[in-house]
Amino acid sequence: MKLEYFIAKRLITAKDHKSSISAPIIKIAITAIALGMIMMIVSIATGIGLQQKIRQKVSAFNGHIIISNFNGNQSDVSTEPISIHQKFYPKFKNIQGISHVQAVATKAGMIRTETAFEGIIYKGVGTDYNWDNIKEYLISGRIPNLKSNLNNEIVISEFLANRLNLNLGNSFNTFFMKEDGNGLPNSRRFKIVGIYNSGLQEFDSAYIIGDIRHIQKINKWNPDQVGSFEVFVDDFTKIKEKGEEVYAETSSILNTQTIVEKFNYIFDWLKLFDTNILIILIVMIVVSTINMVVALLVLILERTQMIGILKSMGANNWTVRKIFLYNASYLIARGLFWGNLIGIGMLLIQKQFGMIKLNPESYYVNVAPVDINLFYILLLNIGTVLICLLVLLIPSYIITKISPAKTIRFD
Repeated sequence: MKLEYFIAKRLITAKDHKSSISAPIIKIAITAIALGMIMMIVSIATGIGLQQKIRQKVSAFNGHIIISNFNGNQSDVSTEPISIHQKFYPKFKNIQGISHVQAVATKAGMIRTETAFEGIIYKGVGTDYNWDNIKEYLISGRIPNLKSNLNNEIVISEFLANRLNLNLGNSFNTFFMKEDGNGLPNSRRFKIVGIYNSGLQEFDSAYIIGDIRHIQKINKWNPDQVGSFEVFVDDFTKIKEKGEEVYAETSSILNTQTIVEKFNYIFDWLKLFDTNILIILIVMIVVSTINMVVALLVLILERTQMIGILKSMGANNWTVRKIFLYNASYLIARGLFWGNLIGIGMLLIQKQFGMIKLNPESYYVNVAPVDINLFYILLLNIGTVLICLLVLLIPSYIITKISPAKTIRFD
């Protein structure tokens, strides 16, 4: 093995090799592998990053599993109350992997200012609400103080604030229709203490978040009645399994729904990213492999006389093939080195500075998110090397057809 490696090294560093016809072809092969690796790393990192970010945003406003009344009403507005005296609240005792349960209620309303008006959904939350999911998107102000007496503090989206010409500290009137549709609407005056921007316009264009006690009073519910429960799981990949377990643990009058089921159009769209990533990986590996096959064939044809000399000295076909495979491995390694260096560097720049912007109306995010998973990158490198070397065994077979007598006699 040392002999084959030494010959391969001499073959790579030989001056006549560098000035030969194969030099530009080898450079193209290395460049193709580097570009292919850059494309694969970027596509996986951005694809997975976008999936994770959108899942995170949807769950921030809805939880992973929603428990509501089993009345066939799948709207975003709470119509019938649920008692908080449930065996799963405030914590599931019989199900592992549930991180948090919180009680919420929602009600449709309309914000009216001197110059504009907008339809909204008021989301009422209590002291058990996990604000960490929203704090990430808070661009100014603070979260409402729910630990004191009932107050009028709310958090509104930047989208709604701009449309209504409202700023931090401003107050506005909101009108809520009565459930029976009779009489004058209920009016509440809220004060903006925080402004958020999730980039998910479906929620930014609708939700304001405040004290759940307002909804309880408007709907004439008891203090121990809420609209629904939001359940968070530790591992999103097990959401279907946990959803079934949660359903089994709730009473027959309650229904459970995962966000994958509720927002199936979003998650079906996200699944397309897996297909796109797979297509990119296949195309890039095929292009890189074809370039390496061409480079190896040129090297073999260029070194026909050397192959004949090695065979005449007793080297068998596999020994000679290994010399060229070592050479190809070196070229692949060079391409992978530059591909990884540039690809990971681009991801780090995007993660730090957010250079690439996206249209939130189309992609649900303002900035292209990236997920730098070193394990996936390592698998990508190993897979590329193995596939390229396995495919390169085919063109190296031409070495077995080269006759020592003919090649040595050729000048």
